[in-house]
Amino acid sequence: MIIGVPKESYPGERRVALIPASLPVLAKAGMEILVEEGAGLDAGFTDAEFKSKGATIVSRDEVFAKGEIILQVRCHGANPAAGKSDLSKFRKGQFVIGTAEPLSELDAAKELAATGVTHFALELVPRITRAQSMDILSSMATIAGYKAVIMASDRLPRMFPMMMTAAGTIAPARVFVVGAGVAGLQAIASAKKAGAKVLAYDIRPAVKEQIESLGGKFLEMELGTADAEDKGGYAKEQSEETIRKQREMMKAAIADSDVVITTAAVPGRKAPILVTRDMVEGMVTGSVIVDLAAERGGNVDLSKAGETVVHQGVTILGPENLPSTVPYHASQMFAKNLVTFLQNMLSKEGRIEMNLEDEIIKDTLVCRDGEVVNARMRELMGLSAPAAEGSDA
Repeated sequence: MIIGVPKESYPGERRVALIPASLPVLAKAGMEILVEEGAGLDAGFTDAEFKSKGATIVSRDEVFAKGEIILQVRCHGANPAAGKSDLSKFRKGQFVIGTAEPLSELDAAKELAATGVTHFALELVPRITRAQSMDILSSMATIAGYKAVIMASDRLPRMFPMMMTAAGTIAPARVFVVGAGVAGLQAIASAKKAGAKVLAYDIRPAVKEQIESLGGKFLEMELGTADAEDKGGYAKEQSEETIRKQREMMKAAIADSDVVITTAAVPGRKAPILVTRDMVEGMVTGSVIVDLAAERGGNVDLSKAGETVVHQGVTILGPENLPSTVPYHASQMFAKNLVTFLQNMLSKEGRIEMNLEDEIIKDTLVCRDGEVVNARMRELMGLSAPAAEGSDA
């Protein structure tokens, strides 16, 4: 089969779906790889490097015209404006794999389905042991957690580590991380390595051991949230009363912090507001907040996606698409997840095998034969579940 890798068209997106080091394993499986000219340049990968690993460099139109499998970082749903211009390039029977914001961009899924392609959204990879090496959400969250600490340390008017100097002892910065998923845990680890004193909280009591293993201290709250985690390992959406109690108990911790990093998100839903205006106003001048949920509406009352807000001396960062700010390693991790996902579907003959009894394939399949078939998405659309079926390509 022929794989096509187009250059990403989303504004500011610097990642690429495959990197040169990914190509040999696909070539060994009998794949031919077409890469759009300049697709990897923003991530640090030249056309010459792709060619040296067996790729053919072609135009964008040729990628879509010849590619039987189109691999993208951002498919139409995750690239709603620029992605529309590619819809006419797709054809019936093509496979399209990448991220697509499937639980929120339902209209985009319908538009892509109308082209006749078979589309897989990588955000829907189930959190099971067998799929860990395909989990792009975890990979990209790792980068976001790391970058949040770097951003905070750059804006904070003090250093992170404790230092013993001839001019006296410098106390360590106090960092409070809200949410201990992958991004939160990476933020905890990075802040601790930088020398900060780290406190962390998560609605899921089970993560206390993970926080402490990284050198952080767990903020204990008695909220009766033992069932706050779903079967996929994500935090469930909480009631307004639980969120209100969270805010009250976090207020003192936030006021005592130099840096607050928020990471709380529920897939497919608006992020909960956990840090209110009065909490921000309780922080000392020069403090920094990094809201990693800004793209989802934000955990901080005053944050704005893609902007920096300064309120009463407190700097609030609402970064968007942080993985793209580290495009080399973000592409490396994304490509590894993507290749592993693809390998899971390949037959010995190098064709895609649509085994819908495989939980990974079934859960990530968005559309085929002109119809959105994903059960979770159809439920959100108010449609009945489609009949189960499977076939090979």
